[in-house]
Amino acid sequence: MGIYINEQENFFSLRTKNTEYQMQADEYGVLKHLWYGKYVNTNMSYLLQYPDVGFSGNPYDAENQRSYSLDTMPLEYACGGTGDFRIPAISVLHTDGSNSLDLRYKCHQVKKGKYAIQGLPAVYANEDEAQTLEITLCDFASGIEAILRYGILEKLDIITRNVTICNNGNAEVILKKTASVCLDLPYGDWEWVHFHGRHTMERMIQRNPLIYGIQESASTRGTSSHQQNPSFILCSPDCTEKSGECIGVCFVYSGSFQTQIECDQLNQVRAVMGIHPSLFEWHLSVGETFETPEVILTYSSNGFSKMSHNFHKVIREHICRGKYQLAQRPVLINNWEATYFDFDTEKLLEIAREAAKLGVDMLVLDDGWFGNRNRDCSGLGDWFVNEEKLSDGLENIVEKIKKMGMKFGIWFEPEMVSEDSMLYRSHPEWAIKIPNRKPTRGRYQLVLDLSRRDVQEYLYNCISSILKSADISYVKWDMNRSICDWYSNNLSVEHQGELPHRYMLGLYALLERLTVDYPNVLFEGCSGGGGRFDAGMLYYCPQIWCSDDTDAYERTKIQYGTSFIYPISAVGSHVSVTPNHQTGRITPIEARAVTAMAGSFGYELDLGMLSDEEKEAVTVQIQRFNQFESLIHSGIYYRLSNPMEENIALWEYVSKNMDEALVHGMIFRTVPNMQRQRIRLAGLCPDCKYEVAGKNEVYTGMALMQGGILLPECQGDYYPIEIHLKKQEG
Repeated sequence: MGIYINEQENFFSLRTKNTEYQMQADEYGVLKHLWYGKYVNTNMSYLLQYPDVGFSGNPYDAENQRSYSLDTMPLEYACGGTGDFRIPAISVLHTDGSNSLDLRYKCHQVKKGKYAIQGLPAVYANEDEAQTLEITLCDFASGIEAILRYGILEKLDIITRNVTICNNGNAEVILKKTASVCLDLPYGDWEWVHFHGRHTMERMIQRNPLIYGIQESASTRGTSSHQQNPSFILCSPDCTEKSGECIGVCFVYSGSFQTQIECDQLNQVRAVMGIHPSLFEWHLSVGETFETPEVILTYSSNGFSKMSHNFHKVIREHICRGKYQLAQRPVLINNWEATYFDFDTEKLLEIAREAAKLGVDMLVLDDGWFGNRNRDCSGLGDWFVNEEKLSDGLENIVEKIKKMGMKFGIWFEPEMVSEDSMLYRSHPEWAIKIPNRKPTRGRYQLVLDLSRRDVQEYLYNCISSILKSADISYVKWDMNRSICDWYSNNLSVEHQGELPHRYMLGLYALLERLTVDYPNVLFEGCSGGGGRFDAGMLYYCPQIWCSDDTDAYERTKIQYGTSFIYPISAVGSHVSVTPNHQTGRITPIEARAVTAMAGSFGYELDLGMLSDEEKEAVTVQIQRFNQFESLIHSGIYYRLSNPMEENIALWEYVSKNMDEALVHGMIFRTVPNMQRQRIRLAGLCPDCKYEVAGKNEVYTGMALMQGGILLPECQGDYYPIEIHLKKQEG
């Protein structure tokens, strides 16, 4: 396993526990993609036999071989301008105005451990957990080189990809497009799964057969976005949760991106993913390099569940970092839906006192505590305490809350600025806006230019000052608009196309500095909820607010789509008020709880408004979550139903040794004379016996997986489900 190379044939095989990824440089130095799938232990180049395809040109050095065309064969990193008319992975502009690039094999290198990427988040691993293969391709006419990096995490069935572009020529080159991955699949019948949506309705799953031509999912919003998630799946038509082939692709980047999938004239499939080229232009001077963000790949021959397990493990254990990577997260109460901007010290202490009685671990102070922040259109950027609201200052209220046995967290939106703020009046040049044009507002706010070192320094000092002023355990890092009007007063005219990516590099630099300097603070990502829910942000924030839609019914759909790629521990999820503030829907508190437990768990309501019965329920819910937290966050996750299509949402957590399982979910609608429903479980030991907690019932794992288990008789809509199973000893 690991990396196998046949030097004589220039053949490369990346081998993991269950998969194999093959490439080969041919006699002309063209690096071909041969195979990504099950481990086959055979050079699969024998399948690449092509006829003379009309109007597919031939490289000059192929002489009279009319069947040899870059337009038909599967390529590892496709270039433009060389006779391949499909989607390119890289496009450049030379000083003479030409745009051709002909990358051929030059050399390779194998290294112990996993490569890192300067200034960008990426999968990390110990030296004994991973290997790196570097293949250098060169355009010998211009001196441009592309170093293709492959990280192999053998035990996890994970392969990562990244590209470094080096200008070793004698003239500047402008990069117009530099994809992180080009995946050519020369055989197989594939469908495309991607995750679309909108604010308060993120990561809706869509599955379609591929059409001839190009299909695309993308964001040009300056963030990975609510509308399209930077991930996708290619799967066989017969792929289900338990069987069939699928390839999952996850982009470790939080800015604008593009995924293009092309089904060509020979029924071959090419998938290209990277920074969106419409907002990208990078001047690469002689001797300079450019590194692309990383892509994570995994293949499963056992359906979507296995693919998800691979992603969950690598993201949780090799993307997320820090004290809270694997540790239990605090159960928190957030004041936002309880108070919005209308609060003072006493109101917050009232919420804290009630929360402490019920077993909540932390109070989080949301928007409105700083500057002149009494409404959406003022105060952002002025990160100092509003003493009209917090008359005793931040330190005093934190100390009072600590005496109640609770921790304290606080909300920031550092990337934004209000025009009605001291910061903007002092530094209007720090905002992203085009000179001599009125800026486009979002939520009445503008965006700070994080490509600037002075802006990064200002924000670091402001946030540090607050974190040092009191014992703060948690930061909610919010961002409440998309970015447009791209222009930086700090960049020359010819470098303005670099701003979107430089913005992301600035954001990552700021987050890296803060998370290193404040290792005991739990950072939670947020962007109007789930607008930047991606692996890049998870590198700095081990959990992300899943969605501003806190309605339990709708959240089952949002969390369903999220679970295909991202681990449960990454999901920020709360019990909200009913009727729900987004939908007006009335949902039982227990249904809200089981849904919110599929995440970090907390509350976002005024506990003082609950009935005594509901308060008792909250206490029990927190106790149950603490009991199950390790199983929920570290167990193996299974989707048992599809809430997009069925009248039920059910999911299951199974411990790694299969001695415990927990089923959660809800039945959406109750009808008269309703037939008893059953659900087949997954991931259990077939020959072991499992006892249903609270009932005198024992079943074999095989029975539960093949025949299933009867669900309780239900009364009322949004009926909650909880089934706890423990393996019998002996």
